[in-house]
Amino acid sequence: MTSRSTAILGGGALGLTLAWRLARAGERVVVYEREPVAGGLAAGFRVGDQQDGPWLEKFYHHLYRTDRDAIAMVGELGLAEKLYWGHPNTSSLIDGKPWRLDGALPVLKFSPLPVVDRLRLGAVAALMKALPNADPLEGVTASSWLRRWLGPRAYSLAFEPLFRGKFGSYADEIAMPWFWARIHCRTAALGYLRGGFQQVYEALVAGIQMHGGEVRLGVTVDSARPSESGNWLVTTAAGEERFARVVSTLPTRVTFRVVPDLPADFRTRYDWGLAYGAHCLILALDRQLMKDVYWLSIADEGYPFLAAVEHTNYIPADEYGGKHLLYLGNYLPMDHPLMRATPQEALDQFTPYLQRLNPAFSRDWITDLWGFAAPFAQPIVTRDYRAHIPPHETPLPGLYLANMFQVYPQDRGQNYSIKLANELAKRLALGG
Repeated sequence: MTSRSTAILGGGALGLTLAWRLARAGERVVVYEREPVAGGLAAGFRVGDQQDGPWLEKFYHHLYRTDRDAIAMVGELGLAEKLYWGHPNTSSLIDGKPWRLDGALPVLKFSPLPVVDRLRLGAVAALMKALPNADPLEGVTASSWLRRWLGPRAYSLAFEPLFRGKFGSYADEIAMPWFWARIHCRTAALGYLRGGFQQVYEALVAGIQMHGGEVRLGVTVDSARPSESGNWLVTTAAGEERFARVVSTLPTRVTFRVVPDLPADFRTRYDWGLAYGAHCLILALDRQLMKDVYWLSIADEGYPFLAAVEHTNYIPADEYGGKHLLYLGNYLPMDHPLMRATPQEALDQFTPYLQRLNPAFSRDWITDLWGFAAPFAQPIVTRDYRAHIPPHETPLPGLYLANMFQVYPQDRGQNYSIKLANELAKRLALGG
């Protein structure tokens, strides 16, 4: 063991980026990841039978032009030529019809609203783009602010169903800065790494190893505890190992379970809040389901999924052997039955609604089927969320926290994980 040895708990975008930075700076780094594949919530799987076939994300991902840290990382790893930018159709299903609301002209054409409400909708979007930060919106819920400034008709038609679909019973408690971040930071141009974002994480693993670090996949950390000598003891099924410091990129609540020695007052303030899990059913079809639409947010009531994302209406199906790939995505309470359902059970629930999206749909179209669920994927960003964001440094010397809870008013995303890792790596290199 050296005085600069670091254990990193979690092998997602944040943990791998941090490990790569520290390993390149000459530190001994070990990453522990419980899943068999690196990448965390951005991890992928191979589509088709070929071992060298394209990767596809378990949970849909793309980049925006504002995702500068992720774009820079793609370039650093020599993958820039694979980064494709397009302007796919992103729409909302309202009264059974897909409507584009991703620009000034589509908003003006949104005939379900009176003209005055369309103008208000466009003005609010312009304000969100122009407002440089969300500080003036702190302490306000999105539902109350939007009802006031959009008007009740526009809010109830265009946004309230999406808030309820995403956050359920917490829809009226979501903080307005969260909504600001959704509008301010997103662009109509979307980026995708052809061949899958898993290529980023495979390259990071290789880079960590090349610089003497380790990435241990399929390994669960049982505990991390300070020793009397001032080092840290990390325990797994394989035994105990000593490190100078530990960085946990696990969800805050999971970190408190793994590190039982954190003091009570710190736990009271930061072992806080709720999160939903992510669930995705992915279908490989022998034909297109939705004409031209890449992303369809479901604003109509009754649907058992929040979004239908036809990936191959963005990246051509011929890159996947002719398979048309469709995600049906949800954020759900972690005890929701769908989080434990088999892919076939989920399909049974979803089939009538696929037929509403396309009356010609038949299950005979399906050539492959995959299902994935992950906990702690969507924090519930309420008004008091900001007051409970933990600092990176903890009361236990040598223990650091770095996770999605700290990217507020964002709540997740490859870019913000990579950005946070870059910032923390600089801090640790200077004085950690």
